[in-house]
Amino acid sequence: MEKVIEINDVLTRGVQQVLPNKKGLSEIMCDRRIKLYQGFDPSAPSLHLGNFVGLMKLRQFQKLGHEVIFLVGDFTGMIGDPTDKLATRKKLTRDQVLENAKAWYKQAGKVLDFKGKNPAKIIFNSEWSDKVTFKDIIEITSNLTVQQMIERDMFQERLKQNEPIYLHEFLYPVAQGYDSVFMDVDLEIGGNDQLFNMMVGRTLMKAIKNKEKFVLTTKLLVDKEGKKVGKTTGNALFLDSNPTDFYAGIMSFPDEVILLSFELLTEISMNGLEQKIKNDPMGEKKHLAFEIVSFLWGESAANEAQKKFEKTFQERAPEFKTEILIGKSLSETISPYTALGSISDAKRLIQQGGVEINGKKVLDPNYKSKVGEKVKIGKKTFGITVNK
Repeated sequence: MEKVIEINDVLTRGVQQVLPNKKGLSEIMCDRRIKLYQGFDPSAPSLHLGNFVGLMKLRQFQKLGHEVIFLVGDFTGMIGDPTDKLATRKKLTRDQVLENAKAWYKQAGKVLDFKGKNPAKIIFNSEWSDKVTFKDIIEITSNLTVQQMIERDMFQERLKQNEPIYLHEFLYPVAQGYDSVFMDVDLEIGGNDQLFNMMVGRTLMKAIKNKEKFVLTTKLLVDKEGKKVGKTTGNALFLDSNPTDFYAGIMSFPDEVILLSFELLTEISMNGLEQKIKNDPMGEKKHLAFEIVSFLWGESAANEAQKKFEKTFQERAPEFKTEILIGKSLSETISPYTALGSISDAKRLIQQGGVEINGKKVLDPNYKSKVGEKVKIGKKTFGITVNK
């Protein structure tokens, strides 16, 4: 019974859908060890947050004892996945692809176990795709129709906009589908935006090997407008970045995706989480950031990243750069930085507690400033006192 519960959790948590059905896959997993994979195209030198979602799902299957394959698409990466692309994706050279994939073993190793009792395998699909002949391509593609390929939403959009669709873009899902056939897998995992590509593999597996290949799609980490989360200043959160930046990147997530992020990016129990987030979204977002950074870099790094975030962003630790000339009194010293630029305005600000020196409020307008004091005037002016 415990095994059934564990399998059900793996096939439910963070899962968008299982095709043809979850029940059939669950029954097979109860009976035997299955072989599964997810492909990762090395279009960038680092794995990003979206890849992390897939790695976490692969990790769950590995912990249940199943055979997990981390497939590097060094061949398919040269074609360029057209998924969700309204313009043709730039093709990469073999050298570019291999260079991008160099650090992936170490990055993926933060999530998957490549050396334990049930080690995950890392395989490159050029191992077989480089050997496919033109005759092979004709035989493989004879199992698919033009109507199947052209029905993709992004291709329909390009047709409406009179944008070109190149033949090699049709061949990407064919190449990905052939990966499933060659490796003879039981299951392929991918983001929900990869459904079309994975279903091509299911069609080819049935046609060529008369075998059922299951497809599991994971939920996408998107906001309420459908935009992918995990972008900072135009770049994805990469698994080879530093813990401090990663922590801050997660803290920039909109509150609406906190619950989904826990589901996709952690192993934390979901029981009661939704209510906790409603009660304290900032606290739970910090909990989320801590858990992910701790998982990837260790608890010590997570503690340090949290301290830096709180110091930099929450406490808004200021930089005291403005040179403030010392006057006869504090009110004269700060008067140029008040709203009215007058001594009377300065006195009023001081008496209202709006001026701090070295972190302490000073209420005496006649206070005599000393050289090198850190002065905070109102909410926006931070300076160091200097002599005239």
